[in-house]
Amino acid sequence: MKRMSYVRAGVFVLAAVVGTIGIVQKRAVVHAAGVMAPRFEVDPFWPKPLPNHWVTGSTIGVAVDAQDNVWTIHRPDTVENNFKAADLKVGTCCKVAPPILEYNQAGNVINSWGGPGAGYDWPDSNHGITIDHKGNVWIAGNGTKDTQVLKFTSSGKFLMQLGKHGVHNGSNDPENFWQATKIFDDPTANEVYISDGYGNRRVIVFDEDTGKFKRLWGAYGNKPTDDKTPPFDPAKLEDSPQQGGQDALKNFSTPHCVIVANDGLVYVCDRVNDRIQVFHKDGTFVKEVFMEPQTKRSGSVWDMTFSRDPQQTYIYEANGVNEHINVLLRSTLEVLTTFGDGGRAAGEFFGCHNLATDSKGNLYVTETYTGARVQRFLFKGVGPVEKDQGVPWPKAR
Repeated sequence: MKRMSYVRAGVFVLAAVVGTIGIVQKRAVVHAAGVMAPRFEVDPFWPKPLPNHWVTGSTIGVAVDAQDNVWTIHRPDTVENNFKAADLKVGTCCKVAPPILEYNQAGNVINSWGGPGAGYDWPDSNHGITIDHKGNVWIAGNGTKDTQVLKFTSSGKFLMQLGKHGVHNGSNDPENFWQATKIFDDPTANEVYISDGYGNRRVIVFDEDTGKFKRLWGAYGNKPTDDKTPPFDPAKLEDSPQQGGQDALKNFSTPHCVIVANDGLVYVCDRVNDRIQVFHKDGTFVKEVFMEPQTKRSGSVWDMTFSRDPQQTYIYEANGVNEHINVLLRSTLEVLTTFGDGGRAAGEFFGCHNLATDSKGNLYVTETYTGARVQRFLFKGVGPVEKDQGVPWPKAR
């Protein structure tokens, strides 16, 4: 019996040693590879529970203002009946929250408003929210008749509407949109860049104060067209659209975001075409990179935002089909690491849709469909990382 005990003890010790060696080897591989990137941990305690028995529907936009307050917009009409018994007067739980919510860093709701009102056309289907450098709030919509973009003060006072609801004349119309997706504020030029959208196939730029049209362009900086094109086929990526290749790639297919770096480069999410295109501010084409090009259905490039270091060394990019966030080296658009997975727990996603960072480098992610929430991922500095980090759960404390 003693001999058997010794053997068993030896097996346990050997297993522990092998396990330890495996962990050490894994860490050594990470360090040897020299892959350095921003690291995050999900914050399962942010935000705090909503007040007033409120619940949110498809959470379709996120932005961070100069005070590090976090703004979200959701779609109230997507809340299921079982979640609005109080509104329907059949029970006490719950009530649908106003479309726009503002959270402080503690995770408390400090402001809420939104919906139809006098003097403007509220979107049929909310999509995207941006806070400009003057503290004003911009929203878009992707309903089939949403051909307008709206501007409000932070308290919800209406300021300006660009475009007339239900009116559009294609991708070269300088006045109206068609299912625009997101707005980006460029304070250096006092301009807003708008990715437009589910119906149109372009980026379009306006003066932020007057709403005066400035310029527009399509894929490769060309004049966009509304010609019917075949679906994107990743098997044909060797065909260059610039040289008469794959017709599907000659236009944007659901340009889903546009962001402008401090150095003047403009990055466009060409969502369904699985690519990022880069331009100068005047629309001159610089380069393109395909992201996870085997992603079909609604595409791989849903949203992007920059890291908060002065050089904006990294871009965070959301793939709502594969349910993860890619961390890209901005200079090359190479994927350094990926985190997240599909699911309902903290750090998992169902339709990771929009991204924003605060001044500390923390990352905020909203989820569309029935994901219907916003999550915060705490920035843990730049360090060695694995290629696929999985769910960035907090380390044991």
